Amino acid sequence: MHFCTRWSLLVAFLCLAWADAKHVGCFTAEELANDPIPVQLRNWVPLLQHQDCVQLVPFLQSEQNSRSPSQRQHGHSCPNLKLQDMQSDEVHKRSISPWTYYIDEDENRFPRQLAFARCSCKGCIDTKYGRETTNLNSVEVKQRTMVFRRKACPPNDSGVERFFFEKEYVEVPVACTCAVPRYRN
Repeated sequence: MHFCTRWSLLVAFLCLAWADAKHVGCFTAEELANDPIPVQLRNWVPLLQHQDCVQLVPFLQSEQNSRSPSQRQHGHSCPNLKLQDMQSDEVHKRSISPWTYYIDEDENRFPRQLAFARCSCKGCIDTKYGRETTNLNSVEVKQRTMVFRRKACPPNDSGVERFFFEKEYVEVPVACTCAVPRYRN
């Protein structure tokens, strides 16, 4: 057999083996329903649980549950800066670019729920007057966070849809800050 033919066969075999090995951890929807943490992710759970955007979720859930329905439906608006806000321990309340948190949910992501920051103002709060000014812009501060994305495995003979999890990095808004507006020519 010619050397190039042998080399081509070896490369093809290795590519097939790699593609097959990439999807070893395939799970059916039923298996994922029975066990919320797939076996292949168990070693990653402690690392994922130490991320702020994961740790904030239970706190936000309990905060939402303790609010009355009218408070839950209250829209997000830019607050005026008050003296009592400046005494707060919580940076997001005394910032001149305040923000709130909400729970972002994605059923194809592990962890499924992450806390995302949302800027309360388009502009920033003027420290002299305590009101929003558009001389500056509130912009999100983002952090790259590791998650696992659920993806479909290649079809097999059983016809049952199966999934695997692939490591991915997402940009999570964690706070807001003030920035000079961008001007376009």
